Amino acid sequence: MADHYQLNVTASSEEEAKRLTQLAVSQRLAACAQIHGPITSTYWWRGRIELADEWMCVLKTSADRLDELIVALRQAHSSETPEIIAVPIEAGDADYLAWLTEETAPDG
Repeated sequence: MADHYQLNVTASSEEEAKRLTQLAVSQRLAACAQIHGPITSTYWWRGRIELADEWMCVLKTSADRLDELIVALRQAHSSETPEIIAVPIEAGDADYLAWLTEETAPDG
């Protein structure tokens, strides 16, 4: 298991994206987050191809907070089946990764 993760979650509006990222960072479940968008997503949903404008949230967290972050985003998300994908960070600037660990410590 990696020590750090980048988690992507899409949101149906800019407001929802801001709400989700604010929730994650304020609870120290993520050290930081960026919002990109709007983006256009094409996907299968209930037997049909859908096309939607969405906002991509990119959050960075420590392995210790990953499961809590996923649960919090799932509970706060407006979608029935939100896209929540975590990718391990295999390498990066040592000072940045240390900062990421420090900022996601439960005692903050």
